Order: sequence, then structure tokens, then C-alpha cells
Amino acid sequence: MPRLHSYAVTVAWTGNTGSGTSGYRSYERSYDLSASGKAIIAGSSDAAFRGDPTRWSPEDLLVASLAACHKLWYLHLCADAAVVVVAYVDQAEGLMEESSDGSGQFVQVTLRPRVNLAAGSDREKAHALHEVAHSKCFIARSVNFPVRCEPFIEQEISASALALQTES
Repeated sequence: MPRLHSYAVTVAWTGNTGSGTSGYRSYERSYDLSASGKAIIAGSSDAAFRGDPTRWSPEDLLVASLAACHKLWYLHLCADAAVVVVAYVDQAEGLMEESSDGSGQFVQVTLRPRVNLAAGSDREKAHALHEVAHSKCFIARSVNFPVRCEPFIEQEISASALALQTES
């Protein structure tokens, strides 16, 4: 029997400048995201849609959710497989297509994780685990557009290998 998990968040619009939505330009798109026991996230629409570029947009958060979910699965799988990751940075990018009527949808997200492995970790296994992480990622399994992964894996050089390189 599957287990169900519930997530409760509050989105509170903070952009009333005094006259509500009396006109398209009369209000800010700002809002606060909150959940019990968690830090508030300052949100807005994307700057292209009259939003505040210093706040997180729903589009930013979607791309971040995909990247974070992949990373969490990847690190879990590496730990189980005795692949020691010492650093992980993903420079993910999403591509959204806007239609002439103002609607739109994401057409793809590309994850670009840079993974640093401890000396002696299996580089091929580390690479293959990205595919497994993708197949398990809750968020990637929930979207209707392709999520691509272009990992780059670096490996620390062991002290003995470094000594051999220095002698050459």
C-alpha cells in the first residue's frame, strides 16, 4: 500500500499598494511563502511579468525543486553505493515558452550537476547513478516536460597519484 505525504504551504500576497487590483499596474506581484517551522521565502512573479527580480519566482522555484530533488536522490544513491561525493553544485536551467495569449509552459529543464568525488570512488558508477536518481526524483516524475541531466564528474587525486605526477 503506498504511503501518502502531505505538504501544506501558505502563499500570502504582500503587494497591495493601497488600491488592491484596481488596475493592472496598481499592485505589486510580491508574496511570502511560508510553512510551519520554516523560513519565509520572498516571492514575486518573474521580472518579465512585472515582478521583483530580487525575489524568487514560481519558475525559479520549479527549476530549483527539480535540481534539489535530483541532488538529494543522487547523494542518497551514492552513499548506498559507496561512492563518496565531496562536493556538488548544479547550475540548472529551465526553458519556458510563452504563448501569444499570455499562457505558457515549461518545455524543458536541464540539470548540470558538477560532482567532485573522493579519490578511489568509482567514476563510472557515479555517472550511472545520475540516471537512477532521475528515475526516482519525485518532482521530475511529476512534470510533463523533459528534464535532462548533463553531469560533469571530477575526482580528487590521491596523494600517491599526486606524488607520481609531481615526479614526472
